[in-house]
Amino acid sequence: MAARRRLGRRFGWLWAAYAVSAYGTGLGFGALPLLAVLVLQASPAEVAALAAVGPAVGALLAVPLGPWVEARRKRSVLVAADLVRFAVLLTVPLAYALGWLGFAQLLVVSAVLAAAKIAFAAASGAYLRTVVRPEDLLVANARFESTTWSATAVGPPLGGAVIGLFGPVATVLADAVSYLLSALGITAIRGREQPPRRTGRGRVSAGELVAGWRHILTHPGLRALHLNAVLVNGLIMATEPQLAVLMLGQLGFPPWQYGLAFAVPCVGGLIGSRLARRVVARYGQHRVLRTAGALRAVWLIGLVLVRPGALGLATVIAVELAIILSVSLFNPVLATYRLEHTPADRTARTLSAWSISTSVGIATCTALAGVLADATGPRTAIAAAGLLALLTPLLLPRHDQPPAPGRPTGPSTTARHTAVER
Repeated sequence: MAARRRLGRRFGWLWAAYAVSAYGTGLGFGALPLLAVLVLQASPAEVAALAAVGPAVGALLAVPLGPWVEARRKRSVLVAADLVRFAVLLTVPLAYALGWLGFAQLLVVSAVLAAAKIAFAAASGAYLRTVVRPEDLLVANARFESTTWSATAVGPPLGGAVIGLFGPVATVLADAVSYLLSALGITAIRGREQPPRRTGRGRVSAGELVAGWRHILTHPGLRALHLNAVLVNGLIMATEPQLAVLMLGQLGFPPWQYGLAFAVPCVGGLIGSRLARRVVARYGQHRVLRTAGALRAVWLIGLVLVRPGALGLATVIAVELAIILSVSLFNPVLATYRLEHTPADRTARTLSAWSISTSVGIATCTALAGVLADATGPRTAIAAAGLLALLTPLLLPRHDQPPAPGRPTGPSTTARHTAVER
């Protein structure tokens, strides 16, 4: 059984470090927009800017990080990314205590967090392949995915209680400490990491900056999956602010019911991630990518049906459960496929390019949905996102592709790699 496979002490430390920071992130979910509203009395436009502009700027800052990460030991990059996030988050409670907290600071914090997240994702995939055997890659991926969804289920409701008891910056402080603990956990991993092979000296060339995108866009399978993932992720995330406005504002749901609507469906994430290895073994990687990839997009339109009362709450829970179940099955398989088809010397740049495109896609879709909602209402914006999502299965690859030449085939070679995206 996949969940009982032993992946070794080094993976245990890596997984524990990831779990600590994932639960910290879940606890601090939405903390910056909440601070903007409760402490700074930010306008809806400013809150939307915090959700879109910060990550977009962070993605632009991360463009040169792919080649930089490629040329360095990945464990050191992971520790550095965690320490940067610890330090930048720590400035928020300090500024709040001194009465200096401002909206510009929250924008800067959001951008730095986004850039550090991309650097972490770029390094983590390359590092994981030195920790687990090739045949255990999907198992490791599924465990990270399962941890993400369990943290998402538990963190936000608990974070709301913590804020009620200790104030609006308490969860930010907890999130900061979680990154420090994650860095300590990664540092505790034993074993020498081989230094990366350097391909050149001096400044990073324009070709190196776009090498990740060039690899993605020239590979038929990766190109299709990349376009699909950017659009689906952007459309799903774009509905969240509009659903909050619709449920909390127009339909009058209390905050605890709104939180429940997103916490309960995370059970689907635990189920999907645990099933990933079995389903791939039975039906094959390509079929799972096409089927789960299509299913994760078809449910979004159902959110336009939400109405006041228990039936409306049940509708949101059912739709989110279907989406999350499909996403949690699709994500580990996508990560495995993506990196089986990526040469080792382009790992970090490919992962960095993928993360940057995803961040920009989410920011763009969120901003466009906000403009449409201002003109027509949140339900229309949700409907538009749902209708566009129905077209995204057309972007999924129709034919399987052979893995990249020279990919690892056994424990004696370098293991395949995957991204741990947070």
